[in-house]
Amino acid sequence: MRYFVTLSYDGTRFHGWQIQPNGISVQEELQRALSLLLRADIQITGAGRTDAGVHARMMVAHFDFEGAVDCQQLRYKLNRLLPHDIAIQTVEPVSDEMHARFSATSRTYYYYIHTEKSPFECHYSCELHYPLDFNLMNQAAAMLLDYEDFGAFCKSHADVKTTLCHVTKAEWHQLSPSKWYFEITANRFLRNMVRAVVGTLIEVGRGRLSLDDFRKVIEGKRRTEAGESMPGNALFLQDIKY
Repeated sequence: MRYFVTLSYDGTRFHGWQIQPNGISVQEELQRALSLLLRADIQITGAGRTDAGVHARMMVAHFDFEGAVDCQQLRYKLNRLLPHDIAIQTVEPVSDEMHARFSATSRTYYYYIHTEKSPFECHYSCELHYPLDFNLMNQAAAMLLDYEDFGAFCKSHADVKTTLCHVTKAEWHQLSPSKWYFEITANRFLRNMVRAVVGTLIEVGRGRLSLDDFRKVIEGKRRTEAGESMPGNALFLQDIKY
């Protein structure tokens, strides 16, 4: 039987989702807990791979297990066993054809920024100290929906077979006079893509890139022409659809 686990986590102390040889990961913690509780060597597959320091309000992973599972009890025990920065929302049986990664139809990320110093925002939002034209940034963000090749925003030397993604939403939202977040939805994302997109949009907002320049960055497909990759602590995997 295949099971889906829906969870959330604060990525601050983790070296990302994926198991790493020299650092603690969310996948490793969850896999260890499941193996202990089910008394079997459990291997899990996640819907994606968040980088070091990146958070998830929703992550989905699947595992296969031959015996019967009391899903409510397993959820309860996992939450008792796992560290405080990982929380399990649901454990549920799914068909064998369902796959946490390949069955997902879309993923949504939020990236948070704030423009006034705040001791309460600094851990989960990026603090910026210059004026930004969010209207212009939203015009640039809308251009992302016109393209499918996002090689310009892919981490250099990343091991990917294709840089094609289908972006269906990209826009900035204002939370308060000094707080904003960028929302982007696509069928898949490249490594570091969201943080590179945000960094390039901020260059537009600062007046360092025109809208034509932003379009040329996308069409050029060269990472060196795009903006810097923004810090991971302000990025959240927000939602996954199946």
